[in-house]
Parts: sequence; C-alpha cells; structure tokens
Amino acid sequence: MVSLTTNTLRTIAGAALFAAFGLGLTGCNEKKEETAEVVRPVKVVEIAQADTTRKLDYSGAVRARTEMNLGFRVNGKIVERKVDIGQKVKPGDVIARMDATDYILAVRRSQADLDAAEKQVQTTELARTRAQTLFNKNVTSKSQLEQAELSYEQAISTRDSAVSALSEAKNQVAYADLTSDMNGIVTAINADVGQVVSSGTPVITVAVDGEKEVQVAVPEMDIAQFKVGKDVKARFWSDAALVLNGKVREVSGSADQSRTFAVRVSVPNDPRVLLGMTATIEALADNTQPYVSIPLSALAQKDGKQIVWLVDRSAGTVHSRAIKVADFADDGVRVADGLKAGDVVVAAGTQFMTENMKVKLAAASAQQASAEINAASADIVR
Repeated sequence: MVSLTTNTLRTIAGAALFAAFGLGLTGCNEKKEETAEVVRPVKVVEIAQADTTRKLDYSGAVRARTEMNLGFRVNGKIVERKVDIGQKVKPGDVIARMDATDYILAVRRSQADLDAAEKQVQTTELARTRAQTLFNKNVTSKSQLEQAELSYEQAISTRDSAVSALSEAKNQVAYADLTSDMNGIVTAINADVGQVVSSGTPVITVAVDGEKEVQVAVPEMDIAQFKVGKDVKARFWSDAALVLNGKVREVSGSADQSRTFAVRVSVPNDPRVLLGMTATIEALADNTQPYVSIPLSALAQKDGKQIVWLVDRSAGTVHSRAIKVADFADDGVRVADGLKAGDVVVAAGTQFMTENMKVKLAAASAQQASAEINAASADIVR
C-alpha cells in the first residue's frame, strides 16, 4: 500500500473543495442566465387620425392637344422624305413626296382629251350655224336644225367634262407632295422612302403648336374620381420644383386593351414643359371609408393573415392583431380595418416578435442606456 503524508492529504482535499465550489458557482450562473427574461427594444409608430381623403398618383406623358396624322391623298410609292422627328414645320412645307409619273401622264391624257373636245365644239358650232342658215332659207327642215343644235350642246358638255378631268389630274399631281397644314413639330414617322402606301395611310405625325396636356391611364377602380373639369396637380420628373395646376379635359368613355381609361389633363403653357416629358398627375379622392397609414415594415403575416404587432404600454408586451389592407402607396400601407387612432404599432423587426414578448420602446431604451453610462462615469470618478 502507498502511504500518503499529511500535507498530501491536505492538498487533495483542498483541490476537491475548490472544484466543488467552482461547480456550484457555474450552476448558479447558468440558472441565473436561464431565468433572466429578454426585453427587446422596438421601434414603434403611433397611429394618427384616419384620413378622409387619399391621393391618387398616375404617371403619363406630355402631348399636344391636337395631333395630325398626315397621309397622301393618292396611292403610290414614296420617293423622298424631307423631315425628321423633332423638326418644326409650317403651313405649306413639303414633308414627303410620292412618285408622280403616272399622274403626270394622266394630266397629258386629260389635256389631249380637252383639246379634242374643243375641236369637236368648233365643228358642231359650224354645223349648227350652217343648219340655221339653210333653215332660214327654207332649204332644210326644222328637225335637221334641232339635231345640229343638240350635237353642239353635246360637244359643249364633253368639253366641260374634259376640263374637269384635267383639273382632277392636275390635283392628283399636286397630291403627290405631302404638305403640312399648320405649325407644329414632327413627332413620328410611320412610312419611309421606298414604301408603297395607299391614300389616307398615316405617314407623318405632327403635334400642332399650342396647348399641351398630359395623358394618363387610370384603372377602373379610380376612374370615377376623374370628372371633366376636376382640378389636379401636374409634377414633372425633369424638374421637381415645376408644379402646374391642371384640369381634367377629357375622360375616355371606354377602357382599352389594358383595362385602363385614358384621361387627358390640360396644363398651362410653360416653356419648360416639352412634348414627351414624363409627368405625374396628382388628384385627391374622397374615401368611402377612413384609412390609417402604417409603414410597409410594420406589416407582417401570421397563419396566412396580414397582421401588425401592437404594444401594450402598461404591460410592456406585444400582441398581434389582424388588419385589412386597403392598398399600397409610396409612403406605406393604407389600412381599412383593424387599427384606430392612438394604437402603438411595432414599425420594424416584426419577424422577431412573439405573442406577449416583453419589449421596451426605443426612446426609453436610449434613456436607460444614457443613465447607465452616467452612473458608470460617476463610479469611475468615485
């Protein structure tokens, strides 16, 4: 057997006692950590009074009030285009030209027909004069004189028809030149050199100088809020400081393929407003029911329902509440049901919330942290 000295026994006993004491302290710390309650700081918003009106924003483009789709009045092949997009035109300017060879030939043919008709008029006039002379001398009958007069009148009618045909043929030649009727700016080219077009086919689009307006597409759920004469605001992306008062001038009576209605808003003449600029039309609409607004970050989901987390100030806990979302806007979410003025809603970190979780408001947390820092500083001074 191995004999241990008294000092050795004392050393072993001390080590065992120290280990047991350490284990006891560790157990106490773990137990203390397990029983410590987590209080999460949260950022909140307080619900204000419900809105009785809501703002409608729709984007569109600046257009001329009057646009002309110019096309040739005859059929043919385009041989020249004299304007480009963005170019200004004035009345009488030739903007495109068509091959007029066939129409020039038609003028020559009509001219020849007119010359022949003129000769026929002269011939029948001589015959009528001779018949009148012979009738006066009782050489020919009355019927022969009447026949001569009818031939002369027929020749006159043929000549008048030839004159009209010649004028028409000359007009066809003139129609081979496409000209502008008013002052404006070329906004689109729908046909180019080498293309064969029929009469009436749009070739050049010209925006007529004068009043400008903004055209927007409004969905069917809001079209009832736009009536002719309604006052609106027009803002322009190119200049945030440019805001003009507008008025609804025209509302489409039917929806297009996108299921939206075209609304045209007249705006005052301003040199800063150019055709094609992007604009936003702002209008106020009366709510059928009051709405309250919350940040998008405050919206959460639970069991497939849209909810928010409300803070109970007295208990310092959060509770979920189901809400009914009306729509989404640039500034957040509009809620139709489930919230009232004075409710305190968690504005961020909703994914960390659980029912009855202890929380503290962000402002209170900041004050507590400041107090702790001040106390620590005082301890250091002491």
